[in-house]
Amino acid sequence: MRQNKKNCNPSLILLARGVNLPQPETVFIGGDVAPERIAPGVTIHPGCRLSGGKTSIGSGCELGADAPVTLCDCQLGERVNLQGGAFREATFLNGAIMASGAYIRPGTLVEEEAGGAHTVGLKQTILFPYVILGSLINFCDCLMAGGTSRSNHSEVGSSYIHFNYTPHQDKATASLVGDVPRGVMLDQPAIFLGGQGGLVGPVRVAFGTVVPAGTIVRKDILQGDLYLPESVPAATAAPAAEKASASASAPYHQGAYRAIQRIVLNNLMYIGNIHALRAWYRFVRAPFMQADPFQGACLDGACARLATVYQERIKRLQELAEKMPGSLELAKADGQDIDAAPCRQQRSLIERWPTMRAALAGLDRVEGSVRDRDILLNAMGRHPSGTSYLDAVKALSPNARAAGTAWLQSLVDTVRNLTI
Repeated sequence: MRQNKKNCNPSLILLARGVNLPQPETVFIGGDVAPERIAPGVTIHPGCRLSGGKTSIGSGCELGADAPVTLCDCQLGERVNLQGGAFREATFLNGAIMASGAYIRPGTLVEEEAGGAHTVGLKQTILFPYVILGSLINFCDCLMAGGTSRSNHSEVGSSYIHFNYTPHQDKATASLVGDVPRGVMLDQPAIFLGGQGGLVGPVRVAFGTVVPAGTIVRKDILQGDLYLPESVPAATAAPAAEKASASASAPYHQGAYRAIQRIVLNNLMYIGNIHALRAWYRFVRAPFMQADPFQGACLDGACARLATVYQERIKRLQELAEKMPGSLELAKADGQDIDAAPCRQQRSLIERWPTMRAALAGLDRVEGSVRDRDILLNAMGRHPSGTSYLDAVKALSPNARAAGTAWLQSLVDTVRNLTI
């Protein structure tokens, strides 16, 4: 008589499937986890907890090598190594790695051979292939690209922070480190963000940028080079009295915004790049991820992550727009010139937001430059069967790369042109 699956120990079912459980009695497998979504050869170390009907783990993955892993509704490709920590509603593609102490929350997408060292916190974060984060990092609400291989990769140094919450209590602060139209081609210069530093979102950082350790980036870096923040040479430092005056407190009114044009533009640029990346997955990535059920689960997971990020960014931009009437009232009460540029920009966002919101809601119908897209797709379709995604992209001709970038940029520009 066939044993009722509901009465079986899930760990024993996985063992029978060829999953490696060194101490199965210490591993918790939730009843909503489908055993067929965990590939033979996966290793799950003692103390791990798996749950969620959308959990999928591909061949060669390893969980909990250094500390227990709690994993819920995540999708892992092949050879993903999650060494310890908590992971929820995140997707990791082939060869991704996260060391012990990770705290990975919904909306996170880590692409091939990317990842982080110990004690990294991510949420609504997208890392392109090869991007590596050091230790003790909080890098939420970011997209980062750049680099061509594991030996030539974009890097975020240890003890780095993306500051994504403002004193006005808004989070319209997502930062774009690199971009999608060029970043997906895997041929751009790496970006280096030195340790013990941070980005004050929303900022944009160009490919090839090198930021020295200990630097807080508060402005866009639109030309890749060594970034040297403004500083006063020691020989011309201000007298002590002037220093004291410069550090004195100043009045602050929560909700009283200043110029917002750059903030709105950077939010639209981020949304445009997510829109482009969703199209990239739909048209370019999908054929490489549909034959294998575990890769198919990763495709579904990645698309779900991008949809979450997309909706989150629109939500945060709407919250910013809804704060503008209050900001204008504060400006008026403070006797500010309501015809000055900051107030004009705030009124413009109020007036334009309904149109912007409707346009953002209809982006799925925007195809961009179809001619350029088809040039790219024809080139991708000529690769021999079995070619990996990374190898296929790297083998593209300059003409196909240029066409693909032009197509994706046309999608970004559709959103960028909505700015106030």
